[in-house]
Amino acid sequence: MDVKILPGGLKGIVKAIPSKSQAHRALICAALSDTDKPVIIKCGGESNDITATISCLRALGAEIKRENGGYAVRPVNVAHNTAEKNNGYAELHCKESGSTFRFLLPVAGALGRKASFVFEGRLPQRPISPLYEELLKHGCTLSRQGANPFNIEGKLNPGVYSLDAGVSSQFISGLLFALPLLDGGSELRLCGKVESLPYIELTVQMLEAFNVKIDFKDMVFYIPGGQKYIPPETFNVEGDWSNAAFWLTAGALSENAITCEGLDLNSRQGDRAVIDILPQFGANVEKSGGRVTVSSGKLRGIEIDARDIPDLVPVLTAAAAAAEGTTVIRNAGRLRAKESDRLEAVSSVLNGLGADVRVTEDGLVIKGGVPLKGGKVSSWGDHRIAMTAAVASLLCDQPVIIQEAQAVNKSYPGFFDDFRMLGGSCISGVDKSPEAASI
Repeated sequence: MDVKILPGGLKGIVKAIPSKSQAHRALICAALSDTDKPVIIKCGGESNDITATISCLRALGAEIKRENGGYAVRPVNVAHNTAEKNNGYAELHCKESGSTFRFLLPVAGALGRKASFVFEGRLPQRPISPLYEELLKHGCTLSRQGANPFNIEGKLNPGVYSLDAGVSSQFISGLLFALPLLDGGSELRLCGKVESLPYIELTVQMLEAFNVKIDFKDMVFYIPGGQKYIPPETFNVEGDWSNAAFWLTAGALSENAITCEGLDLNSRQGDRAVIDILPQFGANVEKSGGRVTVSSGKLRGIEIDARDIPDLVPVLTAAAAAAEGTTVIRNAGRLRAKESDRLEAVSSVLNGLGADVRVTEDGLVIKGGVPLKGGKVSSWGDHRIAMTAAVASLLCDQPVIIQEAQAVNKSYPGFFDDFRMLGGSCISGVDKSPEAASI
């Protein structure tokens, strides 16, 4: 599906969608809980990634039903479904969700399940080392890296695990979900500079909510074995800062303010940092309760360390294109191994619209303040690139056509509906013929 966006600004109030990062974690913890009662996860809306996690948890033995604006989860140890009927074998369809695969691979090992993980898109090419080697060392048999489907057999053993913390926080989170389930205690030792620390903190926070005890000292997690996940009666998934960032940045690029409501200003989501970064650019940010309002100002180039906020980089690059002077984004090399090579993707999209973006070894350099013209750009099959192109269209004096714009379904299926609700003029499913697509 292509989407054509006509020139114009946005304004108004939009409600933040539920946090995908928190929903993944809450559903996994609920499925591992030691209770014979359904665990209620309050979470309105769905996305392809969350649907993938739900599908995989069902395959492992949980029962999950949509109910009253959320999910009712009967845990793996009490639910009876096709996984048990198939002698413990489970086929897990991860779609393109790296979180789903990397979180649940160690969990399958801890449960001693024989399982096949089935992938779509670039997921088979995304890195799995050093988690791969640690699972092999501790009792699991695995397919070669990059295999699709990817198989696991054997039972994960307690012990000492070591991970380079600079590759992916998802490896750490996956082991933190799995190791408390083992018979004995384990240590998880982190080496190197920790990347995306807020995502690890989100995992620890979720484990605490389900009464799982973990100690952390001097770069080592100490994890007692034989623990039980004891759920709260209800868990409420908070608003998603990663996706709210697109609207908040749009407020900095529009003549009128945009308010995003339903956000936790004390959230441990790392992308809450957007409300600190936009004022550095020169935007006006007002916070009240669970509402954040952003309006434009005289934007100027800044320097951004993206080590803990990789998902903000695409949309902040759009803000940088509007800012006078040069913006430098560093420590973003991991973006090359996302749903697309996001450094190349965002550079290609914004340069295609008339910006001046240069890719460096670990980031981007943006010379801003030049009016953008519009044009036809690819989403690169990446939800965050598609949404970035839509936000960047606010800077263009000609229409913008986003190819394969359905990529937004991975995290935010209602994105273009909310874009229109805020006053944007966009046409979905435009004719793909060269004549109709000309702008």
